[in-house]
Amino acid sequence: QVQLVESGGGLVQPGGSLRLSCAASGSINSIHAMGWYRQAPGTQREWVAGIRSGGDTNYADSVKGRFTISRDNVKNTMYLQMNSLKPEDTAVYYCHADLWYSSDYVSSWGQGTQVTVSS
Repeated sequence: QVQLVESGGGLVQPGGSLRLSCAASGSINSIHAMGWYRQAPGTQREWVAGIRSGGDTNYADSVKGRFTISRDNVKNTMYLQMNSLKPEDTAVYYCHADLWYSSDYVSSWGQGTQVTVSS
């Protein structure tokens, strides 16, 4: 089975930084694209950032200039460096990947990691 496991969430003060990690494991042929989503209380899940296999990145307007997405293709791991955090960044952050698993092309989700920005 494919597993995506997030880590690195926690409590941080406004203006602080966190780095999230997402490790993919299982019988993965290749990962075409990965991304981060988040869901705050009382809201729908929101796309945050994405990275393609070639390294091209895109960001939601709300996080541009503050967040940086990256990936290590050897380790099948994706990262989200979050700087200048704001209270409105508080949410559960989810890892997502479009990948080849065995002979199938599938969309996979992690279970989420909590990020809380508060003084």
